[in-house]
Amino acid sequence: MKQILLASTSTLFGQGYLEYLLEELESFFKERSTITFIPYARPGGISHDDYTALAAMAFSKINKTVVGLHTFKDPLEGLAQAEGIFTGGGNTFLLVQQLHQLQLMAPLKQKIETATPYLGSSAGSNIAGPNMKTTNDMPIVYPPSFDTLGVVNFNLNPHYLDPDPKSQHKGETRETRIREFHIFNTTPVIGLREGNYILVDGDHKSLKGEGTARIFETGKKPYESKNIPF
Repeated sequence: MKQILLASTSTLFGQGYLEYLLEELESFFKERSTITFIPYARPGGISHDDYTALAAMAFSKINKTVVGLHTFKDPLEGLAQAEGIFTGGGNTFLLVQQLHQLQLMAPLKQKIETATPYLGSSAGSNIAGPNMKTTNDMPIVYPPSFDTLGVVNFNLNPHYLDPDPKSQHKGETRETRIREFHIFNTTPVIGLREGNYILVDGDHKSLKGEGTARIFETGKKPYESKNIPF
């Protein structure tokens, strides 16, 4: 039975890394002692080692050990050994390129679908859907495919921002960009605001955190919901 937690962000303003999620993560990973961390998204160009150390510091507060997948000579073997998995945020294009290049996308999907708990944050949440086409990130590298895990039947737009009527910015809003996506794609999209996250337990999906999410479906007007309608 799938156990998935998809967070919009790892860090809320004024808080430490994963701090707002720690109570939830203690329960989510309660039967796991070691978390395998996938650091390939590298926010700001941080090294794999430094990124893993950041995750390890956070998980130490709930008595969990973190091991970076990059430390294994054979990452496929490292993934096979994983008790629980965390994919951190950063650049989704880089993350997807690395997972395809290392031939990890299909094995990671299999691990998740055979009940290995999976935590994603930002880019790590983006890859849970069928494709990465609703990421906010710049295409700094060229993945061989935009296809991702497909362990949930929707795409995410993490860090979702509502239009600000007072803003002088004249570029596209998030809502406009997601509508553009739906001209060519039918996958539903959830605009996930900061501090919110989605829990998947088997076939049951629930939105956690404060407020609602913005729901986008092909041919429908976007709407707010506290539930996951698909």
